[in-house]
Amino acid sequence: MKLNTGINSAFPSQMVSEEEKKSLEYGLLVGQAIEYEWFRGGRVNGSRWNTGYQNFHNLRLYARGEQNVQKYKDELSINGDLSYLNLDWKPVPIIPKFVDIVVNGISEKNYDLNAYAQDPTALKQRTDYAFKLMSDMQNKDFLAAAQQELGMDFSQSNEKNNLPSNIKELEVYMQLDYKQSIEIAEEEAINNTLAFNKYQLTKKRIVEDIVTIGIGAIKTTFNKSNGVVVDYVDPANLVYSYTNDPNFEDIYYVGEIKSMTLAEIKKKFPYLTDEEMEKMVRYPGRDGYIANPNYDNDLVQILFFEYKTFIDQVFKIKKTDSGLEKTLEKPDYFNPPPSDNFDRVSRSIEVLFSGAKVMGVPQMLEWKMAENMTRPNSDVTKVNMNYVICAPNLYQGRIESLVSRCTSFADMIQLTSLKLQQVIQRMVPDGVFVDVDGLAEVDLGNGTNYNPQEALNMYFQTGSIVGRSLTQDGDPNRGKVPIQELQTSASNAKIQSLINTYQYYLQMIRDVTGLNEARDGSMPDPNALVGLQKMAANASNIATKHILNASLYLTLRACENISLRLADALQFGLTNQALQNSLNQFNVNTLEEISKLSLHDFGIYLELEPEEEEKAMLEQNIQVALQSQQIYLEDAIDIREIKNLKLANQVLKFRRIKKQQADQLLQQSQIEAQAQANAQTAEKAAMNEVQKQEALAQTEIQIEQAKSQFEIQRMEQEALIKKQLMAEEFNYQIQLAQAKIGRDKEKEQFIEDRKDKRTKIQATQQSKMIEQRQNDLLPTDFESAGNDNLDGFGLEQFMPQ
Repeated sequence: MKLNTGINSAFPSQMVSEEEKKSLEYGLLVGQAIEYEWFRGGRVNGSRWNTGYQNFHNLRLYARGEQNVQKYKDELSINGDLSYLNLDWKPVPIIPKFVDIVVNGISEKNYDLNAYAQDPTALKQRTDYAFKLMSDMQNKDFLAAAQQELGMDFSQSNEKNNLPSNIKELEVYMQLDYKQSIEIAEEEAINNTLAFNKYQLTKKRIVEDIVTIGIGAIKTTFNKSNGVVVDYVDPANLVYSYTNDPNFEDIYYVGEIKSMTLAEIKKKFPYLTDEEMEKMVRYPGRDGYIANPNYDNDLVQILFFEYKTFIDQVFKIKKTDSGLEKTLEKPDYFNPPPSDNFDRVSRSIEVLFSGAKVMGVPQMLEWKMAENMTRPNSDVTKVNMNYVICAPNLYQGRIESLVSRCTSFADMIQLTSLKLQQVIQRMVPDGVFVDVDGLAEVDLGNGTNYNPQEALNMYFQTGSIVGRSLTQDGDPNRGKVPIQELQTSASNAKIQSLINTYQYYLQMIRDVTGLNEARDGSMPDPNALVGLQKMAANASNIATKHILNASLYLTLRACENISLRLADALQFGLTNQALQNSLNQFNVNTLEEISKLSLHDFGIYLELEPEEEEKAMLEQNIQVALQSQQIYLEDAIDIREIKNLKLANQVLKFRRIKKQQADQLLQQSQIEAQAQANAQTAEKAAMNEVQKQEALAQTEIQIEQAKSQFEIQRMEQEALIKKQLMAEEFNYQIQLAQAKIGRDKEKEQFIEDRKDKRTKIQATQQSKMIEQRQNDLLPTDFESAGNDNLDGFGLEQFMPQ
């Protein structure tokens, strides 16, 4: 067996037979080569693994605000002496704030998982359906006429009410509305697998790793008990081959170191003997490979790894007597002499070997060709690693993270905070200076002593000071102002300077990470417009877009591996039944298609929810269309549910065109209906006019007949009335004649009666006149009032009125 592939490589040669590669000795050489690359013969301190582990550990402490404070103590101490410092050494948690903002913001990003069947069978089914739609589009009028005449539907598709009107609309329809049942089954199976493995929680840990240490990893496996399993992998425990690819596509080995108890090892590898178990913990030099800093003597470090190599598949093509060819698989060493009866063909395919080795001990717990290897259907000679790793800022093996960019500034913020504590501790209140010699020259004159205590009492109570400008000898008194106030305002300037320094380094963190104030909302400008705030937040989102892309890449690759491993789950009754039970039991088509998943090749796509700015632009277009009544409210609801903005705008344009066509048809039908209504109205008006004229003529006839009847009745009535009048007149004439006769008779009677009265009056007057003459009396007044009444008949009624 060849031990090395080159001078600088510790790995065994890959140019060996398949039989040798499957041997346990070959696996041990691979495991020891991995150990050598990462631990360099057992030197944990300074090794590649330890350097990376300590770096990741320190970054995670910074991300938690729990970094080691010894560096700050060394900075402020004098020869290691901290006896004069009484400070709170707890780190200022600045970086955790920014880590939480990015992690929580990206973890809340929603996406839809779309499975696209791209195998020949599914493509043919999709193409056939598209041709059916095109046929129905071209024969739309003919099909409608045939259905109206014959009462039968001859369309090939089921989209009579939602039939596309042109090729572009057909393309959008096939992307949005057309979904094969096998694709629905695949999407539900992947989503249920992710939900069963609680991938939402795993995703948040992955995003936190990418933000904190700059690398994230997950692992997809399959076992008969749990089916498809998606596990979180701590990048600090990873080992992998050298690469410059941020997506680690070109690595040929990858693994992780796990600390396990002997009980766990025995449970996982039950075939191990007691001697082998004892060897794990008693082997000399094993302590040099202890990878766990929290060393526990009961823990054993196990390296689980995958090694990608190749094997030759050899086939014997035998020709039968009937002229047919028969294929037989042979070992890779099969190399018979040329023959006319058969041929030898071969191809090289990639394979994975999985191994488990005890760190620091030349002992392999497992080495075998991996079962259920995931191979892309587009190239079955390739094999996918079970590990999916992504480090977006990888360069020449060095990994950079968001946290690593700002650790130095976080250190300066911590030092500034400690200095601020020192300044605050050393601040003293304003004091006074007392010149005792100056007080000794002062005599209050009341017999009391003017000592420093009395002077301070007077100063603090009244603010006044008594002093002398001359001494008792008459010389100028230099202490004429015995009490002077001391100003200690220098600390305020220091505090303000430290605060400005603190803000400077905080702004530096924002500058190097791209997380501005608009992203975290810490200092919103009240004068800034909402649009400017959104633009600033959008710029911050762009600065961290690589983290989002890395998390989406890991999710997408995990979904692809799940898709390939679902075919394995269907081969076993237990996992097959569990998979079917996890799906929607009411989706009969999905359950029927599950058994066909292994026959299809799927492309997995993640459709990310658009940004707020993009959604706002789409919503603005929708609102304009709604206000101008160019789309229906139902169209707006459907468009808002489309996460692909390009397709959403396409659908908006198509819905507007359909609405315009519908409005035109409605307007045309309204015009036709109005014209028909006008014609019917005119016809009804003409008929009404004829009926009116007929009614008028009939009415006139009836009126004339009525007039004739009325005239006849009038004449008859008139004749009757005249007859009655004549009879009545006759009666009146008779009565008048009788009345006239009676009146004439009364008149004559009255005349006769008056004549008799006058005769009597004249006789009376004559007798009185005679008596006057005879008796020579005074003249008699015959007009006296008392004499006007003749037998009750007064003559005054004959007086003129």
